Amino acid sequence: MRSPKLSRKTVLVSSVAGAFAVVGGGAVIAEAASRRGEDEPEEPAVTPDWVEERLASMSLADKVGQLFVVYVHGESADTDQVDAVASNRQRLGEDNGAAFVAAYKPGGIIYFDWANGLSDPDQIAALSAGLQEAAETPLFIATDQEYGTVVRIGAPATQFPGAMPLGATRDTEAAGRAAEAAAVELRAMGLNLNFAPDADVNVDPANPVIGVRSFGSDPALVAEFTTAQVGGYQAGGVAVSAKHFPGHGDTGTDSHLGLPVITHTAEEWERIDAPPFTAAIAAGTDMVMSGHLQFPALDESLRPATLSAPILTGLLRERLGFDGVVVTDSLEMEGVRTEFGDERVPVLALEAGVDLLLMPPNFPLAHQAVLDAVEAGELTEERIDASVRRILALKLARGIIEGPADQETSVVGSDEHRHVAADIADRSITLLANDGTLPLAAGNVLVTGWGENTTARLAESLNAEGLQAETLLTGEAPDADRIKAAVAAAAGRDLVVVVTYQVEAGGAQADLVAELLKANARVVTAAVGTPYDAARLPAVNASLATYSYTTASLASLAKVITGALDPSGTLPVDVPGPDGAIAYAFGHGLHYT
Repeated sequence: MRSPKLSRKTVLVSSVAGAFAVVGGGAVIAEAASRRGEDEPEEPAVTPDWVEERLASMSLADKVGQLFVVYVHGESADTDQVDAVASNRQRLGEDNGAAFVAAYKPGGIIYFDWANGLSDPDQIAALSAGLQEAAETPLFIATDQEYGTVVRIGAPATQFPGAMPLGATRDTEAAGRAAEAAAVELRAMGLNLNFAPDADVNVDPANPVIGVRSFGSDPALVAEFTTAQVGGYQAGGVAVSAKHFPGHGDTGTDSHLGLPVITHTAEEWERIDAPPFTAAIAAGTDMVMSGHLQFPALDESLRPATLSAPILTGLLRERLGFDGVVVTDSLEMEGVRTEFGDERVPVLALEAGVDLLLMPPNFPLAHQAVLDAVEAGELTEERIDASVRRILALKLARGIIEGPADQETSVVGSDEHRHVAADIADRSITLLANDGTLPLAAGNVLVTGWGENTTARLAESLNAEGLQAETLLTGEAPDADRIKAAVAAAAGRDLVVVVTYQVEAGGAQADLVAELLKANARVVTAAVGTPYDAARLPAVNASLATYSYTTASLASLAKVITGALDPSGTLPVDVPGPDGAIAYAFGHGLHYT
C-alpha cells in the first residue's frame, strides 16, 4: 500500500467547542458519519444518537470502566507469558489485556516499551487489533510519544528531535509536519491518542521534569508551536492532549517523585502559563492533562491541580471554556499521592472535574472506589454520565468508533518522515559561541563526555563527514581517572568535542572541560539536553546546543562541526549564568556566514 502523503493542511474533524457543546444533540455523530466514502453502505454505521444510545445501554460498572486508561503487560493481547500474566493479575486482576478489556470495559490502554515490547510495528499493530477485538466499546490506544527525551516507540518508527529543537527552528509549519507524520505512524500501529504536545513554558532552568520537553521559555512561542502540533496530530488521525495544566514549567521538583509548588501569582499565570493552553483550546485540543502540582494563587486549599475544583472546573472549564476531556497525569506519580490514599484520589479527581483517570496504581481498588462513591451519594450517576459522554463523543469524532483506517505499517519510518525529522534537526542546531575554531573540515577529533550511544553515534557521523573521530566515554560524573584519561587521549588532536548533559555548575563535567583547556586542547562543547549547560562550563573555543541526542540531531551536529551545514537555530530560552545574569539571550544564535 502506498504511504499516504502529508496533507499540509490542518484537518480538524471537529473543534472541541463544537464537538462537545452538542453532545447528545447528535451533531458530532452526524459529522463523523458524513466522513465515510460514497461507496459505503447508505445505512450509517452509527446513528446520530449513538452516544446517548450507547450510554443508556451501559451498566454503572461499564460507565465507570470507561473512565480509566491503564497499562497492561504483554506483547500480545492474549499473552500467556509467565511474567506478564503475573504482573497483570497483581495489578488488574486478569491474566492479559484481552481478558481485562472484556471484563472491565476500560476507556483505553496506554502503551509502554517496558510493558509491551513496542519494538516492531507489526507486533504493535497486532497488539492494538487484539485489544480492540476484545472491546465492546472501542478503546483509546494511547502512549506518550512526545519525541526527544520522552519516547515509548523507538526505531524503526521515525525519531523526531522533540519540542525544544522545534522551538529553535522557529518554524511552526515544521512542527505541524512532524506531528502529522508522527500521527500517521501511530495510527498505522493502531494507536489513536497521543498524550502530547507539552504546553508548559519552561522558565526554570533547573526544572528536572520538563526542560527540553517544552518548546521554550516564551509564552507566545510555546502557544504557537502547541497550536501547530495540535492541528498536525489531528490531521494525521490521532487525538491529542495538551499538558500539564495549569502549567509545569517553573518548578524544581519532579512530580513523579514529589509535589511541586508553583509560586506564580495569578497575574503571572495569566501572562506565562495560560497562553499555550488558551491557544490549544482555541485550536481544538481533544484533551487537557492535569499536572500534579500545587498552585496556591489558583487554589489556596493547596490540593494538587488534579484534585482541584477551582483549577479544573472553575478555571479550565468555566473561565477558559474547555468542554473536552480532562485527563489526569499518571496516578502512580507521587505528586498526587502525598495526601490521599489510592482509593480516594480517583473520586476526588472526578469531583474536581476530571473525566479520564490515567494509570491508577491499583485498578480494582480505584474502580470499586468510584462505584462505592456513587452508591454512597458522594458522586452521582449523572456526574459519571457527563464524563462518559465526553469520552464517547471524542471516540466518535476521531473515528475510533468506526475502527482504524486500512493502512499498512510500511509507513512507519518511511523515507518521507525521516526526511522531515532530518530537516528539523538541521535547522535546530544552535551555535552559541565560536572563536573561529569551527568549522573544522578535516582533522583528528576526540569525542568524549556523556552518553555511550551518543558519543559513539556522533563519532560515526563525524567520520561520515570526513573527519577522523574516536571516542572516550567519561559519563555524566567523570572521576579524576576518567578525566585524566580524556586529557591524555586529547593530546595531538585537532579538536575535542565534549558532549554534555545536565551539567551542574562546578560539577564533574565542568571539571572535565577545565582540565582539557588547561592541557591546551581546542574544545567544543555540545549540549545534547538543555542548552543551560553552556553557561555552567568554562569558556571554550566553541559551544553548540542540539537540545536532542536523536540520531538525526547528532548527524546534523556533525554537519555543523565540519561546515557542511551553516548553523541556523536560535535559542528558544534564556540561558542564565551562575550569577543569574543572562549569558545567552532568547533568540541568540551565531552563523558561519
